[in-house]
Amino acid sequence: MKRRFAIGLLVIALVATVAAAQAAEKLVLATGGTAGTYYPFGGAMAKIWSSKIKDMSVTAQTSGASAENVRLINKKEVELALVQSDTLDFAFNAKEAFKEPLKGMSAIAVLYPEIIQVVVRADSPIRSFADLKGKKVGVGAPGSGTEANFRQLMDIYGLKKEDVNPQYLSFAESAEAFKDKHIDAFIVTAGIPNAGIMDVSTQHAVRILDIKGPEAEKLVAKYPFLAPAKVPAGTYKGQDNEVSTVAVNAVLIAGNHLKEDVVYNLTKALFENQAELAAAHAKGKELEMSKAVKGVSIPFHPGAVKYYKEKGAMK
Repeated sequence: MKRRFAIGLLVIALVATVAAAQAAEKLVLATGGTAGTYYPFGGAMAKIWSSKIKDMSVTAQTSGASAENVRLINKKEVELALVQSDTLDFAFNAKEAFKEPLKGMSAIAVLYPEIIQVVVRADSPIRSFADLKGKKVGVGAPGSGTEANFRQLMDIYGLKKEDVNPQYLSFAESAEAFKDKHIDAFIVTAGIPNAGIMDVSTQHAVRILDIKGPEAEKLVAKYPFLAPAKVPAGTYKGQDNEVSTVAVNAVLIAGNHLKEDVVYNLTKALFENQAELAAAHAKGKELEMSKAVKGVSIPFHPGAVKYYKEKGAMK
């Protein structure tokens, strides 16, 4: 009798454990390559969500960054993703590499500016983006936001497709190819400081090209998701002068299939634990509620809207 009772209790405990596991919300956050900002920052956010929200488990997953992340979200293969604001605009409105509109996604928060950084060797004769003519250039992963930025710069600086030898490499691959002198320059669109550029600058003296003057003005006018930005002096080893360039925004998005209360809790936890996020990753310091609701052209998720309205950040 006692044995039957014990077995019964064990069965009840197992059923309860399985039910609890099934009740837990398991989400995947698509980020980027390991040498970019998305992956470590996404990992910091995932840790906060998993530890601060009851019955929540979020896993940060590496990916090919913005363009791939948009497709993963719209295929419902992941629930959350980090994406450049320009790529979101292209996907939502079927522009650039996107032949059909992808509208199964909503914004949660604009996180921080992603700065376009064109890296050359310090002793290189390349002084302007126009000087990349005839050069081998790491332009980001195929279909990435960085590659789109490369094409925008080509357009404004009057370079044709055949003028530059593009190498479709991730940030980490570009850094390695640059160190081995297999490419003359590489482009990174990411938060600063970027791990790939930092890695290169510890072994080679580098310089970041200025994007300013009439060209920068034309870029911002033609591509309104871009805005003027600065890379402060000292961001990278040997970088003694401030660099003028342009930037897009890093945006946290969710699939429209996520429930309102789930996204509400994600948004709330993000802002209520900002100090912990900032301690885990420098980009966390740049998260501001007033800026989180601006600078993105797609709709916000109802769960995020509910939180922002409670806090007075949205009307």
